[in-house]
Amino acid sequence: MTLPARRQRVGALAEPGGTAWTRNPLAEFDDLFNRMGRLLESTVGPGATPAEMPWIPQADISETDDAYVIELDLPGARSEDIDVEINDRELAISGEIKEREREGVMRHRTRRTGRFEFRVVLPGDVRAEDVTAALSDGVLSLTVPKAQPAKARHVEIKKGD
Repeated sequence: MTLPARRQRVGALAEPGGTAWTRNPLAEFDDLFNRMGRLLESTVGPGATPAEMPWIPQADISETDDAYVIELDLPGARSEDIDVEINDRELAISGEIKEREREGVMRHRTRRTGRFEFRVVLPGDVRAEDVTAALSDGVLSLTVPKAQPAKARHVEIKKGD
């Protein structure tokens, strides 16, 4: 059985002595890591780390006959640290949950802090001027009323003079 020959890439490192390896087995991982870093920088800008990127809160979206209801889990958030914007059918909720000061040494952490962002495009037209929001017990609840569709009406034809 014949195995395909592997060619050494230009610039790949050979093991000292040149006996067992013709190239560094970790070079492919280094190359992949570098390409992923360039992709991340092109997406979020240079110097941004995953810790600085906003996280997405858990949310439920339901629909009633006359509105869309969105509920986001934001434990520890204050209403003055949350921004809600609606543009056409796109709803954007962003803000920051600030870390509180603690005494002693943190031994375990799973609660999210820092910047968050939630975006959704609602399936139908809405009345942006009538959106309501309330923050209670760490849950942000928004009610986005649906736009009333134009109703068909009968147009009467007048007789000409």
